Amino acid sequence: MRTPHALSATIPGILALLPLTGCLDARRVDPHRRDPGARETVTVFSPLDWPRADLVRTAEGLPGPEYWQQRADFHIEATLDAKNRRISATAKITYTNNAPVPLNDMWFHLEQNLFRQNSIGLSINKSTRRRFGGKFTNGCEISSVQSDGKDLPIDVYDTIGHVSLNKPIPARGGQRTFDIEWAFDIPEKGGRLSIEDVGKGSIFEIAQWIPQPCVYDDVHGWNTLPYLGAGEFYTSYGNFDVKLTVPHDHITAATGVLQNPDDVLTETQRNRLSEAGASDDTVLIITPEEVGDPSTRPEGDDALTWHFIAHDVRTFAFASSPAFIWDAAHIADRGTVPSEDTNDARLPDGTLVQSLYPTEALPLWKDATDMMRFAIEGYNKKWARYPYPVATNINGATGGMEYPMIVFCRQRKDADDLYFVTSHEIGHNWFPMMVNSDERRYPWMDEGFNMFINIYSFREHNPDSEWMDNRLKRTIKGLQTRVNQPLMTYADKTSPGSLGVLHYNKTGMGLYALRENILGHDRFDHAFHKYIDAWSFKSPQPSDFFRCMENAAGADLAWLWRGWWYESGLLDQSVAGVKQGWNSDKLSVTFRNKGDVVMPVDYVVHYNDGTEERRRVPVEAWYHSDRFTDTWESGNRRIRTIDIDPDNVLLDTNRRNNRWPRLW
Repeated sequence: MRTPHALSATIPGILALLPLTGCLDARRVDPHRRDPGARETVTVFSPLDWPRADLVRTAEGLPGPEYWQQRADFHIEATLDAKNRRISATAKITYTNNAPVPLNDMWFHLEQNLFRQNSIGLSINKSTRRRFGGKFTNGCEISSVQSDGKDLPIDVYDTIGHVSLNKPIPARGGQRTFDIEWAFDIPEKGGRLSIEDVGKGSIFEIAQWIPQPCVYDDVHGWNTLPYLGAGEFYTSYGNFDVKLTVPHDHITAATGVLQNPDDVLTETQRNRLSEAGASDDTVLIITPEEVGDPSTRPEGDDALTWHFIAHDVRTFAFASSPAFIWDAAHIADRGTVPSEDTNDARLPDGTLVQSLYPTEALPLWKDATDMMRFAIEGYNKKWARYPYPVATNINGATGGMEYPMIVFCRQRKDADDLYFVTSHEIGHNWFPMMVNSDERRYPWMDEGFNMFINIYSFREHNPDSEWMDNRLKRTIKGLQTRVNQPLMTYADKTSPGSLGVLHYNKTGMGLYALRENILGHDRFDHAFHKYIDAWSFKSPQPSDFFRCMENAAGADLAWLWRGWWYESGLLDQSVAGVKQGWNSDKLSVTFRNKGDVVMPVDYVVHYNDGTEERRRVPVEAWYHSDRFTDTWESGNRRIRTIDIDPDNVLLDTNRRNNRWPRLW
């Protein structure tokens, strides 16, 4: 837990965390006060005990030649009963077992069961209960599960369901089709799905609504952690062919490409959409004045069916309302997904970026499409190209949530806040929609990675704003005042109120320090790009990321992973003393690492002649002591002031001792 000083007091706390984090297998002691009875001295610099590498996951942190993952493809037909606020649906799921063993069981996520009165999540999670705030539902009401025309009983355990198979699914490519019929009442305040009543009608935001197969992988077998509210989701990739029947006056947006615009849009809207699909500027598809006008809908009054197809996505979400203003623009540059048919004439070139929002969101949301377009183009240039043909931003009651090709953002007042949430939610299409991580166990692998790329995106969009800097400053206070747990703590086991401080901000700033302070841009970017490229549309584990970064950067970073990720220490660098003799041009500065985490010391020396010099103490200085003296010749210049971390790169919890002479 500690850097090489004052370690013994924290040992019981570390050992208590071992079943959860698995980070240490030996007692951590102070190397300067060696215990003759200790089996092994473990310091912050000790090697980490990675899982054994094999041909599935290599020692280089890459997918090996025998890497495999499961697949689930969906054909869904669903009906939204807006009056009764209910959805009924059928799904045909084709499940492909690429594992090297046959499967005799199937497990399904039934996440709507979170909203049942006796659910585990609502019983234990105050935050989920507070966000929910509405009446209980019956959860996921499953009418039938069939395979090969035969009924299969399903045993429901809170938010997961178990099906025993009458015959196994063969290994290495065996397939089985499941037909599921279900329905559910839509919770009005579901946190990640919701209903909002506005002046021109109701906005339905629907997500985590499909009975989806749990992931079966090479690490845990069946991943059956329940949905408790804090942990998000971990699902397999698949294609979704979805038909949504909604009221005639509704406009619907969803994961995927709309297949039947002639059936659900007017000629005027189709023309405007075509114009937007080639325009850098935002084009209104439905203007504020047109919202609710019958002329914006095809003739008739029967329900309309909107047909969407999405390739290689983790799930499917949608929004539907009669109250939507709709605008869109175009981005020419786009990546591809593994199973996408690039010869499909219905597939647009580039990416259609669009926003749907009620008049209550004006005037702020008239800039929402521009904001998302700016964010995507920045991520395209810096990290990897957005892989999907559509990117949609929905304004409704859901505070901020991400799904493939579609995000939900509630903000209606502050422009900085709206840009941050927009860039954050669409950024999730890189992590974890493209690099598919387990959000139930390791929320930092999506939220923290995303926060890291958001820092750069926000500052590029708002270079004069202090909004992001103030958010990061609050992280230091949060680390000191909230329950500080290791980043390897599961989402639902993270202390209430600490999720954002830890998994979002601490992770994001750890990666920011790795790029800005430890490795430098070129070295970091080479390694991070290799990680993204290798694991796109695959599912890395934490050790895969750590190994990949070390191997690609050519650096031993065990001290960073241990101190910042596996343990819960804090950083506190300080200037302990300065010596500058009047009869010598030699200067020396002693630094002390007073916290539990080690980092290189970057500092700037301001001399009395007005010049300055930037110097660096490498992290290896802390191998043997928590004090290090840096000595150099000044050419008879005298030190006026010294400042540690002048660029504010690090989450140093006590910046008052970063300066000499101190001003406090």
